[in-house]
Amino acid sequence: MSAYAVDHGLDDLAATARAALVREIDASGAWDADPVWRAAFAAVPRHLFVPYYYVGAGGPQGGYERRWGEDPSVRRREEWLRGAYADTPLATRLRDGELLSSSSQPSLMAKMLAELAVRDGDAVLEIGAGTGYNAALLSYRLGDELVTTVDLDPEITESARRHLAAAGRRPAVVTGDGARGCPERAPFDRVVATCALDTIPRPWLAQCRPGARILAPFATGLIALRVRDAGHAEGRFLHTAAYFVPLRGGTRAEREAPDVHLAGLPRRARGDELLRFLLTLTAGGLTSDQAHALWEHEAWPARERYGITVDGDRAWAWLDDPAGPYTWPLP
Repeated sequence: MSAYAVDHGLDDLAATARAALVREIDASGAWDADPVWRAAFAAVPRHLFVPYYYVGAGGPQGGYERRWGEDPSVRRREEWLRGAYADTPLATRLRDGELLSSSSQPSLMAKMLAELAVRDGDAVLEIGAGTGYNAALLSYRLGDELVTTVDLDPEITESARRHLAAAGRRPAVVTGDGARGCPERAPFDRVVATCALDTIPRPWLAQCRPGARILAPFATGLIALRVRDAGHAEGRFLHTAAYFVPLRGGTRAEREAPDVHLAGLPRRARGDELLRFLLTLTAGGLTSDQAHALWEHEAWPARERYGITVDGDRAWAWLDDPAGPYTWPLP
């Protein structure tokens, strides 16, 4: 059996599972800002992009269990197929126990695509090819010729090309450092990252048309930037939490994980997800005590109150106002 097909007996199960996923995303309100994405999720078969994936094995030994579409057991193939249409992220590539690539939670993908606010004719650059599923959704909506997806790992881009071809989609799949964008395919109207950033790569701005929108995971949130020109972009975070595999590439700056600073904080604060967001956003700019004091003084600010500004060689995060009293430098 091909990795890109299921038994004829499972075809109905795939269609049923995909329809159930669409209903689940619909009920979540993830694409309320742009319901046109419903048709893309209904049409693009996710199982073709995850011919295998890994789930936690559980038990005292931990580790991962591999599920795949060519398992000799019909029951286990059905488990694989149902899992492919669950509204959960799927680990798709591991190395020495480290997660290198995944297929994101479909409802979060739907939220990000809706917030990307694409228009017919927009050229989109995706940073992080993953399985190719997100590029397929973009291609369904916009057409193959307007979609470019970039990834540093040639194994990831090669498998993404195979998955996309199996689904009948052929956007541009480029092997390269996503932090440097894709100048040969520029200019772009939209840039969407499916990997976590700790700085805003300046080449992206230079490859965008004025008025372009950049949407990217940053500090456990999603930042939406409007590009004014090659030297300036600004925007606020969405309310949505977002956890992604970090961007790998030549311009990535290493920053200290905030968890090491939690020990001295009150128990209630240590468990607050929004404080962790603040600690990540201000790592290197505020101590944990300073971040905690700000968090309490400002009545536990939600993500939407924070933003990022890029202006020439400078970039900074801020609370409420880019020129206000609460600002922190970014790499």
